[in-house]
Amino acid sequence: MANLDKSLDRYKVKSNNKFSLKSIAPSDKSERSDSKANDLLTLEKLATEINALQDILHAQAKHKVLLILQGMDASGKDGTVKHVFSECDPLGIRLASFKAPSAEELAHDYLWRVHQQVPKKGEIVIFNRSHYEDVLIVKVHDWIDEAECKRRYAQINDFERMLTETGTIIIKCFLHISKEEQKGRMLERLEDPTKTWKFNPNDLNERAIWSKYMVAYENALQATSTNEAPWYVIPADSKTNRNLLISKILLNTLQSLNLAYPPVPPEYHTITVED
Repeated sequence: MANLDKSLDRYKVKSNNKFSLKSIAPSDKSERSDSKANDLLTLEKLATEINALQDILHAQAKHKVLLILQGMDASGKDGTVKHVFSECDPLGIRLASFKAPSAEELAHDYLWRVHQQVPKKGEIVIFNRSHYEDVLIVKVHDWIDEAECKRRYAQINDFERMLTETGTIIIKCFLHISKEEQKGRMLERLEDPTKTWKFNPNDLNERAIWSKYMVAYENALQATSTNEAPWYVIPADSKTNRNLLISKILLNTLQSLNLAYPPVPPEYHTITVED
């Protein structure tokens, strides 16, 4: 697989390097131009190119692509899916959302429910939240101790290495939103009747321990960004910037696969379709 566009590397958490979330500002808009209209045209063009390559990916049925979206409440996970895949045929694309685990899921190991949702050949799967909840929310609320958290980092790295070694390309994106921007989006949900259904009062409890979440994310990203499955920190205060950047990362990944439609079987050349 060819390398991604090197200009995107500055958003990548380097493997085995000390990392700080402060090194990338949530308000960064580097992927935007000076014209929102032009940005929207660029997004449409990127979405069309993603759709064309996704069609070949599905037809070829060789590669498997997993896009993981993590972030605080209101960071834009749903919006990312809506805009990045706006031109895509649903065929060959699947969304998996991970809520609080059920009793059945809790009766198994924490990766059990996740492994069932990974992509098959020819498929792009988007994780809206993921197995990383099991080293984030559980650590922030002290449901696991530091030793268990480190064990899970190692288990997740092993799990993702197994997936990549068996043909899955993993793209992990942390939607990096500021606390101020989150407040604005939460207020918008409360004030706009068409968005109120998205508001969950429990999100305010998680917001109250924002600093603990930032530490947990920083530690998780540093411990689990590997050469095989690196993390990208996506400045997400600007929705357009977020969508442009993730679209570029996904498109570059698909382009690097050198996708091609399956060859026509020789016997097909002699087939005729009668009137």
